[in-house]
Amino acid sequence: MKGRPLQVLVGVLLLSGGAKLATSLPSDMIPFPDSLLQAALASGAEKDAAATPASDASADATGGCGPTPEELLMSVRQERDLLAEQKKKLDARSAEIELAKQGLDTQSQHLTELKDKVTKLLDKVDKSHSDEVDRLVSIYKNMKPAAAASIMNDLDIEVTVMVLATMKERDVAPIMAEMNPVRARAVSKIILERSKLPGDQKLVNVKLN
Repeated sequence: MKGRPLQVLVGVLLLSGGAKLATSLPSDMIPFPDSLLQAALASGAEKDAAATPASDASADATGGCGPTPEELLMSVRQERDLLAEQKKKLDARSAEIELAKQGLDTQSQHLTELKDKVTKLLDKVDKSHSDEVDRLVSIYKNMKPAAAASIMNDLDIEVTVMVLATMKERDVAPIMAEMNPVRARAVSKIILERSKLPGDQKLVNVKLN
């Protein structure tokens, strides 16, 4: 594009020089001005035509080599925004997990405290039960065998078994000897079966009277 103004200028100068030459020469020696102008314009057009493909080729080469710096910058910004969003989600997820962990720790601590309370209550009940059983055993042991047997014949079978199972053999024998034979056999069978594993116990159809 720079060659065309230069060629036009050359053509103007040629025309100007031709005009001056025409005023100083005879009419039959004046050159034809249109020929000079056409020659100058043709020369400039040829040079422009030769320069234009080179410029287009240069533009094509520049455009086809890859993304522009602006496009690269935009891509980097988009990638950075995506990473920032993913980090934000991960941070939120980590906060949720930490909160859930704290909740589990609190609940576990509460359950541990509750378990300790229940264990203490059970120990207290067991101790109280043991104390009551020991008291009953002491009462029946100090009674005459016939009197103890008479009461146990009508006593709840569970209480009878519990008391007799806790007493020593030398104290149980005289009492059971005075008990109703059917009742004594039932008590003996229950005590024997309860000494076995739960799956091996056979307490069905035990006659109590």
